Amino acid sequence: MSQTERIIPGKLYNPNDEVYVQGRKKAKSRIHEFNNVHPDNEELRENLMRSLFGSCAGSFLIEQPFYCDYGSNIHIGDNMYSNHNLTILDVVDVRIGNNVFFGPNVGLYTAGHPLDAQRRIDGLEFALPITIEDNVWIGGSVTVLPGVTIGKNSVIAAGGVVVKDIPEGVVAVGNPCKVLREINERDKTSTDFCK
Repeated sequence: MSQTERIIPGKLYNPNDEVYVQGRKKAKSRIHEFNNVHPDNEELRENLMRSLFGSCAGSFLIEQPFYCDYGSNIHIGDNMYSNHNLTILDVVDVRIGNNVFFGPNVGLYTAGHPLDAQRRIDGLEFALPITIEDNVWIGGSVTVLPGVTIGKNSVIAAGGVVVKDIPEGVVAVGNPCKVLREINERDKTSTDFCK
């Protein structure tokens, strides 16, 4: 059983269990190696990520630095691009579709903590999966919280905090992130990207 197979989405678990600690240490070692590879050594960078992730459907480019908890719960589609400082807390599955682009400083967080102070003090956490469907663009400094699905062809504007599902084919903005409007024919020629 892998380090995270015992975690049931939405149920409390203790991340200080030695199984989880060792899983994170293993991933951190691989990530450290990736983050310190010369940027020109694209083949080694890609191979390190492929060996870390649960699955990779095709081509991708992840700019350094990159951070995650385990790596084994990250599943990416074809033609994924992430700018610098992508952080994925992948306690449970993070599924990223085809043609997904991330701006800099994006965080995808499957892990959360109880509202009750004593359970937080006791070190308990919960986790819910994140799904980002095909053709999504997530702008710089966006935060995606546990349990969220972002629908295909949508755009999350820079600085958004996504606390609930976003439907397909929309521009969403703000904190908390809300649908601003649908993406339409005008967007094929407009330069007013989020208006």
